[in-house]
Amino acid sequence: MRKIILASKSKVRQKLLRQMGLKFCVAISRVKESRSLKPRCGDLVIDNALKKAKDVAKKFDSGVVIGADTVVLTGRKKIVGKPKNKKDAFKILRTISQKPQWVYTGLAVIDIDNGKVFTTCEKTKIYMHRLSDAQIKKYFSKVSPLDKAGAFDIQGLGSIFINRIEGCFYNVVGLPIAKLARILEKIDIEIF
Repeated sequence: MRKIILASKSKVRQKLLRQMGLKFCVAISRVKESRSLKPRCGDLVIDNALKKAKDVAKKFDSGVVIGADTVVLTGRKKIVGKPKNKKDAFKILRTISQKPQWVYTGLAVIDIDNGKVFTTCEKTKIYMHRLSDAQIKKYFSKVSPLDKAGAFDIQGLGSIFINRIEGCFYNVVGLPIAKLARILEKIDIEIF
């Protein structure tokens, strides 16, 4: 069995890897994520995911490193990642509940043993209910928004805000597991 290393401290990503039946260890990258919009949002999240994976891969002689980065694109130009504080989270959630938004996740997988690098991006459109200030405050009293891109959790209590999505549900959670499975198959790590 090859060593799989997740370059993320995200509990949600760890849970999703376990759900896929993977055994892995966690090595946290110290790379600062960029939030400067590249020509395309997909390029930004792929670049961030690859930087994280490369940073962690330097610490190991063997194995497969998985890096990811998730952001919300509001309108055409504003990137939203994890909020800085509750005030920022409030502003973010109010903004993204006003109209449909795109969630992008970049994925990078480095096969250290064979020197192979795979990158991809998934995007999903989310349609939320328009939230009142009181609803946002009540939600924040029950769920910490600080470790979530877009300040909400689609897989938890935040799911009640969602009218519908177009695309991959797990992308909004933070890891497009179907795309990850296809990459892992290319390096002979099969899920089934």
